[in-house]
Amino acid sequence: MRCQFVRPDRLLFEGNVHHLVLVSASGELGVWPGHAPEICALGNGVVRLTLPDDEGGDVVSIIVSGGYAEVGADHVIVLANHARRSDDIEPDVVQRTKDKAIAARDALPEDDNRRAYYNEKIAWCDMLLAHA
Repeated sequence: MRCQFVRPDRLLFEGNVHHLVLVSASGELGVWPGHAPEICALGNGVVRLTLPDDEGGDVVSIIVSGGYAEVGADHVIVLANHARRSDDIEPDVVQRTKDKAIAARDALPEDDNRRAYYNEKIAWCDMLLAHA
């Protein structure tokens, strides 16, 4: 089954998969060849792509936050708002980003709407650090 995994700035994965497990807004969704067509909203968590046996059968883990997946009988296209391969997380860089976001948020008044942006950025960093 063919899989494309895209985030706003680049393609993260393109290739064949044996099957995959999506993290949807309502829980995990296993997708195997022949799956009924479906579009689902992604939640926050880890999408697991299992490669075919002839390609090693390894599992590629991608941390996601939001987006959509289009599932067809022989393909899946994932359009993620935020996504990072678990083997591409640099904990020191993520921690520095989180620290800067906390400082920027805390410099704003409590009633400033921009705090929501920084809260989301902090939550994303926490998720990355949990899977690093």
